[in-house]
Amino acid sequence: MISIFLTFTIDIHTFYLYNGHMDEKRSGTVLPKGLIVAVGGNEDKEHDLSVLRRIVALIKHRPILVEVITTASESHEEMSKMYRRAFDKINDTTVQFMDIRAREQALDKQYIQRLKKSHIIFFTGGDQLRITSTLGGTEFLKTIVNKYYTEDCIVAGTSAGATAMSQSMIYDGESSEALVKGSVKVTAGIGLIQNVVIDSHFIKRGRFGRLMEIITSNPGHIGIGLGEDTGIIIRKGCLVEAIGNGLVVVFDGKHIRYSNISSIKIGEAIAVENMHVHTLVNGYGYDLLNDKFLIPSELEKLSTS
Repeated sequence: MISIFLTFTIDIHTFYLYNGHMDEKRSGTVLPKGLIVAVGGNEDKEHDLSVLRRIVALIKHRPILVEVITTASESHEEMSKMYRRAFDKINDTTVQFMDIRAREQALDKQYIQRLKKSHIIFFTGGDQLRITSTLGGTEFLKTIVNKYYTEDCIVAGTSAGATAMSQSMIYDGESSEALVKGSVKVTAGIGLIQNVVIDSHFIKRGRFGRLMEIITSNPGHIGIGLGEDTGIIIRKGCLVEAIGNGLVVVFDGKHIRYSNISSIKIGEAIAVENMHVHTLVNGYGYDLLNDKFLIPSELEKLSTS
């Protein structure tokens, strides 16, 4: 698994080096011009729509074109109806839908042109493996990644769509079996966020143990657990701001002093010492570059500098 992470990081780095996007750097990586918004699922779509309204408010251009990608979902029609009703309640937005079910569809130039014209690209919930297996390595996904790094845009996702945003993606593992070795499966995600693992429905489904297992195995990564109707905005590739009505939980494994994970068998319980855990609520933040909890005034200062 480590070799997969390293190869993916080098590929992304090389892609942007060859495309001339290394003029802005932060700790040796590209500083993106776009924003990421990852939502923990079950965001309100009927009443206050606070999370969706916040996403739209991040775009200053009017009118706003939203492309909703329903690849993760089993039911394109149901998802389309829900999100059309929701975005129709928000002023100055036009919403369109992409139901990409096969890799051949991701080669369609019509979809590429629509991505290039959009202001917000939004991945729905469902199964994150549908996103990566259908779009991974395609011109469609490369267009999204390139747009994120070179344009003022938003790439957003909820539930499975949020989990797929990171370089390392959880795709299986029951909460009840977590914190035992081998109970959670990880593969490569879209790769917009490096050295981060995102989990959704985090509080309601009790997923503390499974994210702790991943970070214990990969202590150089940061784990971010998103509650429902709750999300994060990521600016400059590293500044995290919590939004919505619930909790964001951050796991930092860099300070782990001891774990037994390398010496136990698959299925045995994990012992870990000194895992750092932070909780964020609306307006609070976290600096992924410096591993620092941020109160609202600190976050605002860094975001506007």
